[in-house]
Amino acid sequence: MKIKVLCNDNPRFAEIKRAAVEKDPEAEVSGGAWRIEELSAFIDGSGPDVLIIDQATPACLETLEILSQRRPDIDVLLIATETSVEFLMRAMRANVREVLPITITTEALQEAIGRIRQKRSHLPGMRGEGKVLAFISCKGGSGATFIAANLAYALAAERKQRVALIDLNLLFGDVAMFVSEQIPPSNVAEVAREINRLDAFFLESAMLEVAPGLHVLASPDDPSSAPDVKREHVDAIIRLARSKYDFVIVDVARTLDTITLQALDMADLIFPVLQLTLPFIRDSKRLINVFRSLDYHPEQIRLIVNRYRKGGEISLTDIERTVGLKVFTTLPNSYQATATSVNLGVPIIKGQRTDPVSKALIEMAYMIVPADEEEASRGGWLSRVFS
Repeated sequence: MKIKVLCNDNPRFAEIKRAAVEKDPEAEVSGGAWRIEELSAFIDGSGPDVLIIDQATPACLETLEILSQRRPDIDVLLIATETSVEFLMRAMRANVREVLPITITTEALQEAIGRIRQKRSHLPGMRGEGKVLAFISCKGGSGATFIAANLAYALAAERKQRVALIDLNLLFGDVAMFVSEQIPPSNVAEVAREINRLDAFFLESAMLEVAPGLHVLASPDDPSSAPDVKREHVDAIIRLARSKYDFVIVDVARTLDTITLQALDMADLIFPVLQLTLPFIRDSKRLINVFRSLDYHPEQIRLIVNRYRKGGEISLTDIERTVGLKVFTTLPNSYQATATSVNLGVPIIKGQRTDPVSKALIEMAYMIVPADEEEASRGGWLSRVFS
């Protein structure tokens, strides 16, 4: 656990650090003397799990409210000069985890750190930072949403991963319909409007649980709500989701606006989806060129060819030569099975497991999370990419 301490008194810093290390010998504790106005610079790039602010005053809380919107993954512990009811209520709204009096004893501080440590260690998805996989259509009708939704189900059902599926096609997103007939309890726009409340409980309560381990955050029902979602909201939602889930799968709009670019910037891997026709190939080349101009590394980009049929007029070699990237995988054409899956709102693996598309999706899930312990120990395909 990484702990940062904001403290203006060297002896107190040493005392806090000693208490933290005694409670958690593996904790990495750092810190220094900073003004509260410099808090963003203090934590930027360091990604602490816990932030301890010593001798906190009411003046800290406004800054902490801003911090909680940008970094909801950080647990904040205040050692405060004031512990009035009003102060505690404001601290709660700022997403502060614990407030301790200035006269705190070492034992009480260790107990507070222990509570935070226990909470973090028992949260699903805390085995390490989750990976963000972004899916984007090279051209409308590619099947990117179908693949994103059903791969999310495959990772949860077949590989027993915790998966967050987030629909960032804010105008015309319908990813939830691909895997469920249920009405989502909330959506991205509603979460954005209450971003100051964002924490793990609030996020999960806004999501539709499709299957054990799979939660979906839907796009807005009303396209007029799309402007309510800002780039910083997407940043906060994905940051929190990746700290709680093994995989965050994001279905983005084809339009390269600020929302889409924010999601792509945060993605570990980007999956452009195309079909083997000239319009798709032309648009896929344009899209890959945009990715290059944005300095996305070629290893981040994984081409998926959907509705693939061997022996067609255009081969995989043709697309690889034109685009300048290898094809990662293909999904066969099985129109009737996929149409039935979409119409019923049932993942194709669940409804038609023996279909070739189901088999291809399961195979893709195993490529991402290998089953062979020997392969996993020596580093499978995904670990090699992320390294």
